This record gives sequence, structure tokens and C-alpha cells, in this order.
Amino acid sequence: MQNPFGNNDDNQGGPGGLPLPPNYATVVDPTTGEMRLGKVGFSFTALIFTFLVPVFRNDWYNFLCMIGLQAGVFMGVYSLPNLTPDNLARIWAIADTLFQILWGFIYNMMYFKHLFNRGFQPTDQRSREILVNGHYLKEN
Repeated sequence: MQNPFGNNDDNQGGPGGLPLPPNYATVVDPTTGEMRLGKVGFSFTALIFTFLVPVFRNDWYNFLCMIGLQAGVFMGVYSLPNLTPDNLARIWAIADTLFQILWGFIYNMMYFKHLFNRGFQPTDQRSREILVNGHYLKEN
């Protein structure tokens, strides 16, 4: 199959031998053979869709972490004394925007680290290098 990503390396590490973009890595659970594919780096999908990303990836652990952190901040913001409802709404809008940016920067790392804690391992040397260079995995 011709590689649509323009790089000439043997980049056939995807499911079924399909070519992968340069910043994607594959991991596999050696006990079940389950394979997961993910991007290493900034997550534009988490920036835009926040909580829907872990739902679509069936990543309930990180979904609950994201909800819990935002709920804690939400309760903290709405417990501030002597603020009008308009000011509280503005503060919450700013906090929500900051959370969207935060999830964009760290969600992919959270996803891979949780997979590693569950026993997943990189499928090949290329994926291992991408994960080590992105500081998602420690060098062995």
C-alpha cells in the first residue's frame, strides 16, 4: 500500500499493516492481544470535545478523573462569597476554557500512561521511540 503521509520509512505499524502518521503509536496488551492506537502530542480532539474523547476511547478511568477535577473546581468557584451570579458565570467560563486547554496538552499522555499501568506495551520499536521521545514512556 502506498504511504499517504509522505514519509519514505517503512511505517507499517498500524492495524492490518496500514501506514500510520508520524506521531501515532500503537500499543498492545500481550495477554489479550488488544491493540490501541493513539496520537503522541497535543490533542485537538480533547481541546474541542473534552469529555467525549475518553468516552469514545472507552477510557472510563480518565473520564472520571477529568469530571472529578472539573467538578471540584466548579464547586470551589461557586462557593466563593460575595460574588454576583454574572461574575460567577464569567469565572466559570474562564476556568472551563483553561481546562479545555489543559486537557488538550495532557489527555494523550494520561491515556497512554493508563494503558501502560494496565499492562499494555508498544507493538514495535518505532512506537517505543515515539513514546520515549514524547516522554510518555521511560527508556529501558
